[in-house]
Order: sequence, then structure tokens, then C-alpha cells
Amino acid sequence: MKRIIVCVKPVPDPQHWHKVSMDPVTMTLKREGIPNILNPLDKHALEAALCIREMKGGEVVLMSMAPPFAESTLKEGLAMGADRAFLLSDKMFAGSDTLATSRVLAAGCRWIGEFDMVMLGNFSIDGSTAQVCSQLAEFLDLPNIMHVVGLELQNHGKMIVTQKIEQGYVKLEATSPLVLSVRKELNKPRYITFTGIIEAESKEIKVLTNQDLNIDP
Repeated sequence: MKRIIVCVKPVPDPQHWHKVSMDPVTMTLKREGIPNILNPLDKHALEAALCIREMKGGEVVLMSMAPPFAESTLKEGLAMGADRAFLLSDKMFAGSDTLATSRVLAAGCRWIGEFDMVMLGNFSIDGSTAQVCSQLAEFLDLPNIMHVVGLELQNHGKMIVTQKIEQGYVKLEATSPLVLSVRKELNKPRYITFTGIIEAESKEIKVLTNQDLNIDP
């Protein structure tokens, strides 16, 4: 296993949702002054990636498209154990819908380079669209499996993926590279240790703007 990219998103802390309002002009959420947390389902994706790294080696890379304040949120993922992080941040990206977000994330994946998997939570708690995973896979021209509740690694890059469907479950045989989005049933994210917090301070967070990604608006 060479590299797993985990897409994460800072979201408003649910304890402060009563403070969230909508900008009447841009029709986007006004998040100023509201504490942010790492999207809960993204933690499950990160936990899965860390477990795979422990078994197969390689590195776990965080990636987020967000304003500059997201660096503090990315440190939480680095403290959990991710190796490094990329923040895709540019005023041009502001107010993006899921399609634009997926396009930017795909450009970020290509900039980072060769990877075996892209993982993310099934949805974010501030939008709950569950659209980014499939759209991202389309932009990367890769297979996509959503609603993942089980993941068993096999030899030669193959894996058995258990997917939750309306009437039960299905097991799929998959081969990397691919894009997966996970449900909370998949695992229990590990606790962040004091050592992890200290180590996160020395890990790289690289900011990429559209000058780096070169996306035609």
C-alpha cells in the first residue's frame, strides 16, 4: 500500500448550531465565530485508513477544501495519526456546491500523486447530501463504493467491501485504486493521545491554492 488520501471537512460544532445563519446574498452558511470540529464520519474514514496502514504500510494523507481556519481542524486528524495534510484554500473556491467541491478535491488528489484509495465519510453533518464521494470518483475516473460498513484486505491489492443497502448488505470484491465512503458502523475512531497532539505540531500542513491546482473557473 503506497498512499491513502482521506478527505475531511471542518463542520460547525452541533452544540453551536443555533448560531448558524444564512447569508441572504451568497446563500451560503455564515460560520464566523462558530467553533468547528472534524466531520464525525470523516473520523471513521480516517480510522479505517490508519488501520490499513498498520497492516499494509504506506502513508495516510489528509486533504480538505476549506478556508484557512481549517488548519486547526486538520491538526486533529494529524493527532489521530495521519502522516501529513493538504489544505485546498482559495477565495475562488468559496461557496462551492458539491460538484465544484468534488472537482477541486479531484484536482488535489492528482496534485498529491499516486494513491491506492481515497476515503471519506458518507456525508457531512452540515450538508448531508452524500454526493461528494460519487462525484469525486467520476472526476478521478475510478470505481466508487458508498455506505461501506466492512472492509477486509486480501492479497494483490484486492479487498472485500461490505456495503449497506436498503434491504440488508452486499459484499463486493474490489481492487485499488478506488474511492470509498464509510458509515459509522465500520469502526470506532481511536482516542487522540497527548503524544499524538505533540507529534501533530511537527507534521506538515501544505496549503494549495488554485495557482497550484490550475482549475479553469
